[in-house]
Amino acid sequence: MSKAKIAITLDGEIVKRIDYLVTQKAYLSRSQAIEEALKEKLSKLDKSRLAVESSKLDPNHERDLAEEGITQDAPEWPEY
Repeated sequence: MSKAKIAITLDGEIVKRIDYLVTQKAYLSRSQAIEEALKEKLSKLDKSRLAVESSKLDPNHERDLAEEGITQDAPEWPEY
């Protein structure tokens, strides 16, 4: 995956905390710390977006769709 260099402005206290983590060897660099934090935040946003979109689904309609497929395919299923 390619990387892009960007410039950002952060609150001084946040920079101090990042620098502390780097000095404690939790991260190799500021860039790595910030990248990991952004990955985590983006992952949480993706999950919450999925939850929002899923909440828009009608459970009865989804059940009906699932059952429709089962009743159509059931005669073709082998006996166990």
